[in-house]
Amino acid sequence: MEDTVVKVHWAVAQRLPDAPAIRYKDRAGAWTALTFRQFASLFECFGAGLLDFGVKRGDHVGVISDNRKEWMIANVGISGIGAADVPRGSDTMPEEACFILRHADCALTLAENAEQVKKILSKKQELPLLKTIVVMDEGFVPGSVPAPAGVELLAFAQIMERGKRKLASDAQAFQREMAAGKSEDLATIIYTSGTTGEPKGVMLTHANFLHNLRTVPNTIDVGPSDIFLSVLPVWHSFERIIDHFVLSRGASIAYSKPVAQAMMADMAAVKPTVMASVPRIWEGVRAAIYRNINEEGGIKKALFGFFVAVGLAHATASALVRGLYPQFAKRSLALDFIMGIFPFLLLYPFRALGNVLVFSKIKARLGGRFRFTVSGGGALPPYVDRFFAAAGVLLLEGYGLTETTPVVSVRLQHHPVPGTIGPLLAEQQMRILDPETGKEVGPGHKGVIHLKGPNVMKGYYKRPDKTAEVLTPDGWLDTGDLGMVTWKGEIRIVGRSKETIVLLGGENVEPVPIEDTILESEYIDQVMVVGQDQKFLAALIVANKDALEKYAAAQEISYVSNEDLWENEQINELISDEIQSRVCAKRGFREFERVFRFRLLPKHFEMGMELSAKQSVKRHVVDTMYAKEIAGMFGK
Repeated sequence: MEDTVVKVHWAVAQRLPDAPAIRYKDRAGAWTALTFRQFASLFECFGAGLLDFGVKRGDHVGVISDNRKEWMIANVGISGIGAADVPRGSDTMPEEACFILRHADCALTLAENAEQVKKILSKKQELPLLKTIVVMDEGFVPGSVPAPAGVELLAFAQIMERGKRKLASDAQAFQREMAAGKSEDLATIIYTSGTTGEPKGVMLTHANFLHNLRTVPNTIDVGPSDIFLSVLPVWHSFERIIDHFVLSRGASIAYSKPVAQAMMADMAAVKPTVMASVPRIWEGVRAAIYRNINEEGGIKKALFGFFVAVGLAHATASALVRGLYPQFAKRSLALDFIMGIFPFLLLYPFRALGNVLVFSKIKARLGGRFRFTVSGGGALPPYVDRFFAAAGVLLLEGYGLTETTPVVSVRLQHHPVPGTIGPLLAEQQMRILDPETGKEVGPGHKGVIHLKGPNVMKGYYKRPDKTAEVLTPDGWLDTGDLGMVTWKGEIRIVGRSKETIVLLGGENVEPVPIEDTILESEYIDQVMVVGQDQKFLAALIVANKDALEKYAAAQEISYVSNEDLWENEQINELISDEIQSRVCAKRGFREFERVFRFRLLPKHFEMGMELSAKQSVKRHVVDTMYAKEIAGMFGK
């Protein structure tokens, strides 16, 4: 394989010049496509334009934009001249965008549209290095947004025009830089999510990306006949590696949006075969199906329930027969086969009938050609996983981190073990360490996952202190995730020991800044934000007893015991107001970072129990101790 991602794309363009590469909607809303030859020509032209503008090898180029064809053209063009992109989505708050562009030393940045330009310029005084903003939107007119002294606003087309002139006078300008690229070159700096805290810039090299491009084909089968529907943020490492992987296999990408109505309409129009997704997407599809069935009621609802039950039972029997049942304790494959073969055969006719009468309609809604999805960005809820297994829709759960570029493992397409994230990708090492003793544990035992391999990041930009906290000198990365392996090597994620929360939609949330903000309240002593693999955030709250008693006296609230006080409606409204008035947009928090529910606990967290010797909350311990209370906040 070539030694940079750009060379991979160039090679595919030489091999399949006329095959469709990127499908997108034109300004009139009609689907159109760029061939691989056109894609290569465009990223070559953009890279040459940046060279003509003075961007050089080793520079960092900001990109504040959502999914669009120009994003991928710019991304590969930037990499092709040896620069590194510093990406973020259009929902980034001004303060966060400012921090990232300043911390990454970006003199030039791309912005999706005029709105993003205004966001960046609102913080210009804090961005002394920023000299140029290139706007991607085709409708942007230079001069339509006032630019302060020292900042030049350019349209994407202007960079392309400069690239054409550059190549006209020096046809090899881009290719010389592309040829000079090496695998150890920095490809991107992706900043982890932050609210009021500082995000960390994950440095990923071409070698990191190439590991996934080399090894993912061993787990899933994608080729030139496939169409990939892109709905996740392309700036994030998960969607980006999938995009690079799909194009490297000669398949095409169709850019859509994660909004259910738009996504389903695009599925009908494009008829995709593959997509990357987050759990929320499939939970939403399942919920919509059940809403429709419940509205119809009667015999249709009864038949649907029957065939789902049959499909699930048949899928379980099939896993036993095929040796796919996860073995966290040693099991007899022969006994599994015997247990599974009779229900497998008996239920098969009913399963086939269900496919015709019920599940074929679900598959038709997915475009009719859908083969599978890789679900990441958070754990797939078991009930969602089971439903689509019953329906015969293949969901392959994967696992990874931005720090691992990101894919670590994926449930195998042709050998999918339910309830796991599949085996480790090739060329990696994994050890699972007991969180208390630090000793390695064996199959079926829970511990913290540590990884080593060519996909592990170079480190955090300008933060050797933070790098040293998670990465050992000999290359072992502490993921902070709790997991266990089967006797066959498949992995199951069972919790998180680190602080980052991943919501069902794939949004990464750092809880500490939220907790620190909540603790500003005089009525709250301790707090732990929860929400891993849920739709929203909630919080366990330990109140300040003295402050609440004073408030109750002032408001003439009567109570007999502490429990009465904690359950009082007026007290709960007070705590809610304290949280909502602080964790809000005015304080820089995004909608998914708000706390929607809470539970008042009867006692303080104690050292040796919920608290470590350093007085920090042991999140995995609290998760276990208060599992019932946490489940109650999420309606379980």
